[in-house]
Amino acid sequence: MKRSRYRVMALTIFGACAALPQTAPPPTPAKPPAEMVTHDEPAMFKARVNLVMVPVVVRDRQGKAVGSLKQEDFQLFDKGKPQFIARFSVEKAAGRLHTAGTAAPAPSPDKPSEDKPAADLPDRFIAYLFDDVHMKFGDLARARDAAGRHIDSALRTTDRAAIYMTSGQTAQDFTDDRALLHAALAKLRMRPVTGQGSRNCPNMTYYMADQIVNRNDPTVLDAAAQDVISCQRLASNQYQMAQQIAQQAARQELALGDHETRLAMGVIKELVRRMAAMPGQRTIILVSSGFVTLPEHSTEKTEILDRAIRSSVLINSLDARGLYTDMPDIARQTSNVITEPILQQMERAASRAQADVMAELAAGTGATFVQNSNDLDAGFARLASAPEYYYLLSFSPQNLKMDGSFHALKVILKNVKGVNIGARTGYYAPRHLENAIETARREIEEALFSREEMSDIPVEIHTQFFKSGDNAARVSLIVKVQVNHLKFRKEADRNCDELTVVAGLFDRNGVYAAGTQKKIEMRLKDETLEKRLDGGLTIRSSFDVKPGTYSIRLVVRDVEGQLMSARNGAVEIPY
Repeated sequence: MKRSRYRVMALTIFGACAALPQTAPPPTPAKPPAEMVTHDEPAMFKARVNLVMVPVVVRDRQGKAVGSLKQEDFQLFDKGKPQFIARFSVEKAAGRLHTAGTAAPAPSPDKPSEDKPAADLPDRFIAYLFDDVHMKFGDLARARDAAGRHIDSALRTTDRAAIYMTSGQTAQDFTDDRALLHAALAKLRMRPVTGQGSRNCPNMTYYMADQIVNRNDPTVLDAAAQDVISCQRLASNQYQMAQQIAQQAARQELALGDHETRLAMGVIKELVRRMAAMPGQRTIILVSSGFVTLPEHSTEKTEILDRAIRSSVLINSLDARGLYTDMPDIARQTSNVITEPILQQMERAASRAQADVMAELAAGTGATFVQNSNDLDAGFARLASAPEYYYLLSFSPQNLKMDGSFHALKVILKNVKGVNIGARTGYYAPRHLENAIETARREIEEALFSREEMSDIPVEIHTQFFKSGDNAARVSLIVKVQVNHLKFRKEADRNCDELTVVAGLFDRNGVYAAGTQKKIEMRLKDETLEKRLDGGLTIRSSFDVKPGTYSIRLVVRDVEGQLMSARNGAVEIPY
């Protein structure tokens, strides 16, 4: 799977007021500092976190999400210690994009045309992620057929879907073309990278290998050794040789299993990164029979959860095994009366451990895990939509050590009965805190690839377009910002603040097409602020694109007040 990269070209008008010179005046009079200065530079967004974000879904006895709770209803604990909830919000399922502009006559090179509302812009993105590395053929086939039925019956005109595999070998990017989605489903095959657990002598799985090599479990090692004696027909006095063969098989299986687990986790992480750039509700449906993760995989899981939470990506999980029962694998049974009970016990324990990662990814992102159900059609229907409500609790850990250690989280409700709570279970401490510049970049990036509208700063947005040829057009964006609502910092006779204006264009499938960023440092005199800019500051941007349907996302943020506004728009350029 190719890694998506997004680069925003920036037009920058420098940041923060500089102190006035204190040296003796030069022989010739110096020019007064400009009220606004411009400079071009590329801007790359970078995400790190200071606040720990904890998504929480509360459901009643009927399984419906509860959205009426207040901040005071929640208690949050970090390593058993109560934490102050610094930010609290109730999030709702995303609605339709708002459109900007009004209909206008057909465009001409001499007279640019105002945009008109575009129909069927994408507002929900669903990625079906099939674990073709770990699933058995029967489970994969049933899940594939159920996904095909869901695509035909449940996808809306404003949905975009994609097909991905944990092997990374086959993928269909986001589209509304159902024929392409079905073609991708038809290519699904089992693709175990290492053939984990398939050798017969001795019977060895990743879970068993971990018990033998990492946990030094003598019972499991003895069972494996007895299995070697039985399947290789060794003499009873060759037990030490059988033990060595079992240990070697365990070490080999541990390396192979680790490779498959890291492959699956890497694909999930890259898919979350890919979906962070989609302008709407973002849902991953992980379809898997599960896979074992060990303590050394915890940091990678935390990175996935942090990125998914920041980007509002839900990682729903569907256990493709359906109604699972702890029945022994008949094809694997041996005639060794000592070995078989231990192997069955290991198989039961492994089946439970395999589901843990799916439950953890779902709970950690405020999503849903469906298991122990043969109704995969109902499972897909349930997982395709985000919970109607979920809560986002954020806190700043007190006396946090920058050591990368694990912190267990617990969320409880005060005086609320008859509900179930799904919440993030923990996080790893960072090894450094982000600075103010990194924080601003992260907040702007998250807002750009979101759909939530914010209005801390009064902003108006107008769009126009004109065609310069059959396959070329230019979209103009006119933004008016009411700067008299900003919190300026007084520096001598100037009013100082920095304004960042970011605009992004997304095509009809939600793929990032173009963007601009303008940073405006204002060193305004009182007269300029009160009279010349009383009607607002006008900022213009333009994009060269091909004809088509585009959604527009505008984000405005200032430095001094750390206020932010975000607007959605749309433009449809006829061919």
